[in-house]
Amino acid sequence: MATDHTNQVRTHRTPTHHGKTLARGALAAAVALALAIGGGVAAQAPAPPAATTGAAAVVAPSMPSFADVAERVAPAVVNVTVVAAGMPEQRSRAHPGLPEGAPMDEFFKRFFEQPGMPHGAPGGRPAQGAGSGFVVDATGLVVTNNHVIDGANEITVTLNDATKHKATVVGRDEKTDVALLKIDAGHPLPFVDLADSRSVRVGDWVLAVGNPFGLGGSVTAGIVSARGRDINSGPYDDYIQIDAPINRGNSGGPLFDGFGRVIGVNTAIYSPTGGNVGIGFAIPAETVKTVVAELRTGGHVERGWLGLQIQPVTEEIAAALGLTGTAGVLVADILPDGPAAGSELKPGDVILKAGGQTIKDYKELPKLIAATKAGTAMKLELVRAGTPQEITLKVGAMPGNEPQAKNDDQGAGDQGRAQLGLALAPLTPEVRRELGLPPDARGVFVARVQPGSPADEAGIEAGSLISMVGGQSVSTPAEVTEAVRAATAAKRGAVMLRVEKDGRPMFVAVPFKT
Repeated sequence: MATDHTNQVRTHRTPTHHGKTLARGALAAAVALALAIGGGVAAQAPAPPAATTGAAAVVAPSMPSFADVAERVAPAVVNVTVVAAGMPEQRSRAHPGLPEGAPMDEFFKRFFEQPGMPHGAPGGRPAQGAGSGFVVDATGLVVTNNHVIDGANEITVTLNDATKHKATVVGRDEKTDVALLKIDAGHPLPFVDLADSRSVRVGDWVLAVGNPFGLGGSVTAGIVSARGRDINSGPYDDYIQIDAPINRGNSGGPLFDGFGRVIGVNTAIYSPTGGNVGIGFAIPAETVKTVVAELRTGGHVERGWLGLQIQPVTEEIAAALGLTGTAGVLVADILPDGPAAGSELKPGDVILKAGGQTIKDYKELPKLIAATKAGTAMKLELVRAGTPQEITLKVGAMPGNEPQAKNDDQGAGDQGRAQLGLALAPLTPEVRRELGLPPDARGVFVARVQPGSPADEAGIEAGSLISMVGGQSVSTPAEVTEAVRAATAAKRGAVMLRVEKDGRPMFVAVPFKT
């Protein structure tokens, strides 16, 4: 950053033929201003050091340096490489910030055509992608972005010492874009702790470390530009905006403060060119820490849910409802199968408090509900037709919270794990409407199929319904899991699923992969 500042000063220098006159005039004005304001004595600017011979030391001006911090944290930062079929192809000319024909264009083209670098895969060959991550436990737990590993059937983590290790997915959370991986390096690894970013202020120095454009460990510095940014990526947007340069490949890498504490995970940029323009976004570390703790213990994140559609209270809505301000959230609709269905809550209600917490912004309510354990009774304070009211609702479990269908083999002496490669979700009213299904349709929705998994090889596609497992009807992901577990315990080599797609049912045998 010191170099950038110096360049800016040079850029704004006056033309050479006026340089001496203006420089002396500026110095005189500065001295006069200092005397007028402070009453002190301004020291004369030091003359440039005379040329010397020998080994005389030149004292450089004091500039901020992140060398010590970078050296301390770099061993815990890793590169994450994924291989998957059907990943979007990237252009071989990989630096979108360079115009065609620019001097460096051919270099980047050659660089990104090197074997093993991120590239598209025309002709059906597996595609590769690269991101970043960091070790959070000496046993080999690695945090990265969910979008870095989404759809991958092979994940490789490269440590700071250049050793490569195959990684498995401990858990992933699409809503916050966080994933937790596990590698076995055979020895304890350097790691960093997730800190708390809530004390970080706009203007504080930050350090981003990662794998931009597949170049390997790179360090960039900048400041916090803003807090609490909502980039419309999901219901829990609360990003730290930074101007430290991050680019493609930095996703999943850590954001450090000036003391070397992890205060965020770099996850997105705003760019019309695809390259850095000084606007990047990081997930706050306290959010990541909560998600990682749940992924570590259960492989998924449990969230509370009320089944509401809400919208902000604008000034116009406040005026129409006779409210004195825009605090709170307006209930736009209540989902028929949600926890709030059949309760006293009605569309048009304005919720002002939930669980005793004042709701100042409508984004606060989903976060508060999501952080509440399912089954908890929550009191809502609201206004209906100008009259304050209080009602109590029981928080339910958010659909789609179930982990990927995987089952512990209970066979004697065998602790392996059978996996189908399916991500399942309940058949909610919204899903029924999207698929054009009747309200009485039953089954479990296939949200995602892992490429290369047994389910994928058996021909099961995302968007299908599973209505039976081994001859038993199922209507929840938990029932699918239990039925697969029973088939595993019975020492069967496959499980029979009744799968429906586009109204056509068929039975499919899916072999277990341990």
